[in-house]
Amino acid sequence: MSAAPDARAAEVSVLVPVYNEEATLDALLERVRKAPYVKQVIVVDDGSSDGTAARLQCWRDVPGFEALAHPRNRGKGAAIRTALARATAPFTIIQDADLEYDPAEYPKLIEPLRRGEARVVYGTRYTSGTNALPWTRFRLAVHLLNGMVRVLYGAKITDEATCYKAFETALLKSLPLRCERFEFCPEVTAKVLKRGVAILETPISFRYRTVEEGKKIGWRDGFEAIWTLLKYRFVD
Repeated sequence: MSAAPDARAAEVSVLVPVYNEEATLDALLERVRKAPYVKQVIVVDDGSSDGTAARLQCWRDVPGFEALAHPRNRGKGAAIRTALARATAPFTIIQDADLEYDPAEYPKLIEPLRRGEARVVYGTRYTSGTNALPWTRFRLAVHLLNGMVRVLYGAKITDEATCYKAFETALLKSLPLRCERFEFCPEVTAKVLKRGVAILETPISFRYRTVEEGKKIGWRDGFEAIWTLLKYRFVD
């Protein structure tokens, strides 16, 4: 276990993949701006067809913010990889733009990294006892993926699919990520565990968003996640 970093080393790069989130983007970025430890915010507009690009123009001159764009929609994983290449802080966290997750809770994920207690921290939606999460197909899929992680990689985790994943930036950059869509979560989980790096979980709050409100993940992504966990168990 490495020595705990000093207070300056707790600075965080926040990677924000965005696709058609005009309605929530400003509110989300305001919350991120006020969150602890944030040094750098890298937003990637993944080919949005609404007013997301126009909203981002308002943030381009804000210190610490960087706005990038894909000319066409490629997927969340591709947007994360584009943002990660620009990350400079010691730690990195993934942040969706849909207001399901609260940036005020960054300390829950970053403090274990700062103290040297972990190299990877996942924020779990399922152990706090305070989140009202319905038994939808999304929740069933998460439980299936958790079971696969236990069987294939020998790790007991409760929320493989959580957005809130925090890493030592150097570790995350060292992983040969190939993800394009939502398979970022199973790919990064598989490759972290194959490196022998333990994943620490910490409870977080969560505001569930419905498909009608704009939730984008679907059955195709669930099957792709299953295949990704299987594939990376046997290949690099």
